[in-house]
Amino acid sequence: MPLSEDEQRILRDIEANLSVTDPKLVQQVSDTTLYRHAARLIKWAVAGFVVGLIVLLATFTSVLALGVVGFLIMLFCLLVIERNVRKMGRAGLESLTGSMRGGALKGVFGDAGRRWRERWNRDDPS
Repeated sequence: MPLSEDEQRILRDIEANLSVTDPKLVQQVSDTTLYRHAARLIKWAVAGFVVGLIVLLATFTSVLALGVVGFLIMLFCLLVIERNVRKMGRAGLESLTGSMRGGALKGVFGDAGRRWRERWNRDDPS
């Protein structure tokens, strides 16, 4: 349902007032997207997973309770990763990894992928 002219005017006034009173908030809100927020949480969860793995491996044989705590940290971090990947969906993942395909990760493995595909897709003379 579209907004009426009066509602649109009120909304523009609120937006202009907010821009004047707190421009830092306006900038922060306009820069933050769901994709960036979810990606940031995924990065922290991956770091937490690594910490949990280290705790698990370092303490499992000596102090079983700390090993279990490390496992629970890993489990929680995996749940955070899964939840945020679902939030992002395919479009979010493609928008975040688009720059990687364009140049950041290009050439890391050279043309090994192309050679691999050629090796397994070639026609064998039989």
